[in-house]
Amino acid sequence: MRAHRTGPDAPTRRDHHHGSVGSTTNGEYGHTMDFFSALTNGSSRGVLHAWSGDAFDHTPWRDVVRDAHGMAARLRALGVRPGTRVACILTNTPDTVRGLLATWLAGGAVASLPLPTRGQSRQAYGDQLVALTARLDPVLLLADDWIAATLPAELTASLPVTGWTTLRAGGPASFEPTPPGRDDLAFIQYSSGSTSTPKGCALTTRAIERQLEIILHLTGGRPGADTVASWLPLSHDMGMFGCLLYSWAYDFHFVLSTPDRFGLAPRSWFRDMSEYEATMTAGTSTAVYLAARAQGRGTLPKPLRLRAAVIGAERVDWGTLATATAAFRPFGLTDTAFQPAYGMAEATLAVAGKPWAQAPRALTFHGPSLVEGKAVETAPDDPHATRLVSNGVPLPGVEIRAGASGGVAEIEVASPSLAQGYYADPARTAERFPDGRLRTGDLGFLHDGELYVLGRADDMLSVGGRKVYATEIESAVDSMRNIRKGCAALVDAGDTGATRLVLMVEPQGNPKDFRPIAEEAATLALEKAGVALSECLFLPRGVLPKTPSGKIQRFRCRALLTDTTFAPVARVPLN
Repeated sequence: MRAHRTGPDAPTRRDHHHGSVGSTTNGEYGHTMDFFSALTNGSSRGVLHAWSGDAFDHTPWRDVVRDAHGMAARLRALGVRPGTRVACILTNTPDTVRGLLATWLAGGAVASLPLPTRGQSRQAYGDQLVALTARLDPVLLLADDWIAATLPAELTASLPVTGWTTLRAGGPASFEPTPPGRDDLAFIQYSSGSTSTPKGCALTTRAIERQLEIILHLTGGRPGADTVASWLPLSHDMGMFGCLLYSWAYDFHFVLSTPDRFGLAPRSWFRDMSEYEATMTAGTSTAVYLAARAQGRGTLPKPLRLRAAVIGAERVDWGTLATATAAFRPFGLTDTAFQPAYGMAEATLAVAGKPWAQAPRALTFHGPSLVEGKAVETAPDDPHATRLVSNGVPLPGVEIRAGASGGVAEIEVASPSLAQGYYADPARTAERFPDGRLRTGDLGFLHDGELYVLGRADDMLSVGGRKVYATEIESAVDSMRNIRKGCAALVDAGDTGATRLVLMVEPQGNPKDFRPIAEEAATLALEKAGVALSECLFLPRGVLPKTPSGKIQRFRCRALLTDTTFAPVARVPLN
């Protein structure tokens, strides 16, 4: 059945009952999900509402499944069998959703390759894909037609490339589905590459099942009775597992927008949730800030029914949550809706989160002590105070090790949804997955049973024999009126052993004089961490390297400084 275009209220609504939800613990619980049976359930009532350029297409999940069977038959003819891998560039299109299931039905493991990141050249992206597919050895690559046209000849000469729409053209056919077994490789999630070359997290069907059960607990989900709305890229674990597969497996309505649409119109996120009466969503702290700012004095068509808005992928800002809650409270947003959480692709997705029925929590800690590895609470008016938002408690079946007894340390995780390791990378797997646990590379601590995350270990800089968290300075600079939210990166550009701190920012508006902005940033860095900036570089909008989910790619920021073609809007030396 073809998707049909109608208004947002066309599909029949289901009653939103208020069933009970289990208490939040970190203990084991019964395993009940059969992932592929859940996706292909012919009696499903949910609807996929997918943005298709200028409006939403509305297709019942059962019709999505029917289309996927036809696409799977064509994939079988193209060589997809159990045990093979299919490289996929997953965008937020209706055919991508169908093709995802089709790949599994044909027996293939889906390998989600990264999308081009912010500021990445076409050549660099092509080189990245060539390197990843050489290690992956897939039978073919699936992508949108426009992406396929940009792929380097070196890649297309050695690997068949097929468009999602071409698979649809094959029509229905009869064949026996053979999806991956519970302990078979089902999905390879390539990281966004925020700290290094993307790594392929190898996930079994069982790991995915357990993660979806974890998310159901985290969000207080009600199978068959919720509506999820998302603009997050399906190439990212939050968009794929936290929104699409979660909705599909538990028979929710799913409202799928796109990152481009959100970027052009941040108001569309909460407007979609209002129109479709969404009860759950996910996003980043920066995205919440942009949506609240764009809302301004505007209105929403219906009251919000949002129960759980999972916020992660980057450090959560307390001021952003407070401002957004105030902005949307007149439209029905509750004080408990925002749900700070912590997770990573290596654990499929979530490992900790705020209990859905509780309000977010933030505490203030002594900043210099945090840098020295000690978590010491202090008064909010302490000039050295750092406010940290709690990332919640360990989720069911998850064990978290972090700094205890007031200490800060690398966070380690054991989870029933942990990846097997990094695909075809035994050395990195041995380093990051010792004894079945994950060394996350993030620094944090447990306080009163809740997890507080400071940032990546790579974000720690050594300045004059002292340790400095780059994220602390970046967070302070983010609050400046003339700096775009989430567009500040501090890097050490010293190449002779001497420290040379360079702040890279994207300015807000069109300032005529950049020096006062640079000097304000330098003052904040001195007050916040006692360090002196050497230079402030102002970049054109959209140039600061970021992942699709908005994380700063610090290693690419450093590389940008040595790029002879790099031309900042302005350079302001500071000492």
